[in-house]
Amino acid sequence: MTRIELLGVPVDVCRPEHLEEEIMRILEKPGTKQIVFLTIWDLLKARNKKKDFGEALRNADLVLPISKSILKGARFLKLEVPVRYNPFNAVIQILNTLDYHYKSLYLLGARKKTVQKAEHNVHDTFRNLRIVGRYVGYFPKTVEDNVVQAIYKASPSLVIVSEGIKEKNLWSYHRRDRFSSSIFLYYRDCIGIFAGRIRRVSEKTFDSGKEIWNEIGHNPLCLFLVFPYIYYKMLLVFYRLFRKNKMGKEAGIYHVDSLEKKASPENTKA
Repeated sequence: MTRIELLGVPVDVCRPEHLEEEIMRILEKPGTKQIVFLTIWDLLKARNKKKDFGEALRNADLVLPISKSILKGARFLKLEVPVRYNPFNAVIQILNTLDYHYKSLYLLGARKKTVQKAEHNVHDTFRNLRIVGRYVGYFPKTVEDNVVQAIYKASPSLVIVSEGIKEKNLWSYHRRDRFSSSIFLYYRDCIGIFAGRIRRVSEKTFDSGKEIWNEIGHNPLCLFLVFPYIYYKMLLVFYRLFRKNKMGKEAGIYHVDSLEKKASPENTKA
C-alpha cells in the first residue's frame, strides 16, 4: 500500500485485491484503529492541521477516497492515482474478510428497529462473523460512558459507526484511549442500508460520479457545495503552478511494505 498526500492530506492507494491483506495487517496492530472513507469535502476540512479532523485523518490506518474529484486531483498533480471505493461495496468486502477469518463486529448507530433489523440481516449473510454487540445512535450524553465501556468489553474486530453519532469520524478518535483493540469505520448510511430502510446509490450513478445529486435531492442546501468545489479546483491549480510535488518521502509518499522491512530484526541488527 502507498500513501500519497493530496493538497497536504493523506490518501491511501490500496488496490481492491490487496484490501483483505491490509485489513488483516491493521487488525494485528495494537490499540484503536480507524478506516476513513474520504470525500472531497472531508479533504478540504482536513487541510486545517490545527483542527481535530486533520489530525485524525493523518493518524488513520486506512484512508480510502470515495470522491471522483480526489482521483482527478491526484492525476492533475501527477501523483500516483488512488483507487476510488464505493463505500458500501468496500464495507461488504471488509465484512467478507472478517467473516472468512471468524472475526467480530459491533454496530453503533441508527434507531432501535433499524439496528435490530440490520443485525439480523448481517447475521444471515455472514454466518462466521460474530456480532458481539449493538447500540442505537442519538443517545444522550449521560449514557456515553456505558456505550464506550460496552465496546471496550466486547473488543470487536470492527465497529461500524452509522447515523445518529454526531461526531462521525471523530467519535472514535476522541475516545481512542478508552478502547482496547478495534477498527472503527464511520459510514452514515451503512446500518440503514443493511436494514433495508435506506436505498444505496446505484452502481451506475456512483461510477459516473453523480452521487452528489442524490444528496441535493435530500438536502437542497448541498447546492452551495459548488463554492468549496471551486476552491478545491483553485487549490489544485495553485499547487500545480507554485508547489513542487516531489516524489518519495518528502512528498509524503510511503510504502508500507518497505517500512515494515526496515523495521525487521535483521535490518535493525545491521
